Amino acid sequence: MLLPKHHTQRFDLNHELHARPFAELRPPAQASYLALLAGETTKPVEEQCLAELCACYGRPPPSVAGDHYSADLGPFEIKWERHTEFTSYTFLGNAPSTLPSAFANLVIDQVPQQWLAALPGTIIAAAHVAVLPAAAGPPPTEEVTPLFGGNPVVGARIGDGAGAAYTDFRIHDDGFSRFLIFDVHLTSRQGGRMLQRMLEVETYVMLALLTFPLARGLLPELSVSDRRLAEITTRMAEAIPADEPTLLDRLTRLAAEIEHSVSSTHYRFGAARAYYALVEQRIAELREVRIEGVQTFREFTERRLAPAMNTCESVARLQSALSERIDRASQLLRTRVEVEREQQNLALLASMDRRARLQLRLQQTVEGLSVAAVTYYTVGLIGYFAKAGKTLGVALNPDLVMAGAIPLVALLAALGVRHIRRTVSREGGR
Repeated sequence: MLLPKHHTQRFDLNHELHARPFAELRPPAQASYLALLAGETTKPVEEQCLAELCACYGRPPPSVAGDHYSADLGPFEIKWERHTEFTSYTFLGNAPSTLPSAFANLVIDQVPQQWLAALPGTIIAAAHVAVLPAAAGPPPTEEVTPLFGGNPVVGARIGDGAGAAYTDFRIHDDGFSRFLIFDVHLTSRQGGRMLQRMLEVETYVMLALLTFPLARGLLPELSVSDRRLAEITTRMAEAIPADEPTLLDRLTRLAAEIEHSVSSTHYRFGAARAYYALVEQRIAELREVRIEGVQTFREFTERRLAPAMNTCESVARLQSALSERIDRASQLLRTRVEVEREQQNLALLASMDRRARLQLRLQQTVEGLSVAAVTYYTVGLIGYFAKAGKTLGVALNPDLVMAGAIPLVALLAALGVRHIRRTVSREGGR
């Protein structure tokens, strides 16, 4: 069949729809889970570790281009997934079928210990999950509690009653938290989905909480910055023009500090919102039905996680509000400084105008004196010539000659000064 050319990403996008399939669980089963914070630079190391593990059990290594991999290695199955901020490893195997021994003979004990120790990154979440058959319904909560060290448990029927799940959301002595799932009439794929949802809730809760210490640490800094801003705005109301540049400099420094704080925490606050939304979504997908006397997963997160997330949101809003207040104060102070400078410029221009008028008057006075001086000396020279002519016998009256020359000389001198002034003015205007 002749068809138009396929989009270059069509098959990759279709493959992505079916990527990361859920494991198929048939009780009794057990899973051990690790979520490690890892950067982009650790990806080659992770792939090398997976290749070494697969080689130990004669299995093909994962694709270098992929972000997920699963394989049955014999003693256990492994599922590897790489996410934006973390990488997860899930190890699946058989489990004892009795409740008291649900967390005995852990599947992670089958994994080479040196290989585990060499994994890159730091653990942010770790959990053991036991899946037991319970066709007659889950056992009483009192029988479940001892598996969690006597701690109060959180739980609910899941899948609209097709199963039940319990946890205490605590890290036990081995560094792992524990989840217990009872299969009432879950299909194998439903069981895999419920397992995945429980592990994702555990992981996303911890990732969301990563921001909480940061937010709590920022509160004192924001309080100090708020007081500094209040002090500056108070001084602005009382400041004289000479104080305004100093106040503007202080405001600019404070704005830079807050902007640095916002830019350095913006990603983390955004990540906390996203992870909290994922926690709520995954809990909704569990389709909980209450077990009498047991706190549900949603109730636990609303009571324990929601206040921490509210603190993060509050700090983010405080940062934003403080930044906006600083910006408004800066604009106000800059306006005052600009108005003051305009007033100074107007005063300077007025002073320059007065000086120019004085200089013009002085120039006119000097020009008048110059005409008088030129006339005086020129008429004097004419008088000398007239006296010399009279001595030589020319019939001249020197006094009359000098008197008659005064108007003509004065006019010529005035015209000459005027011509010079115009010439200088034209050259100055070029």
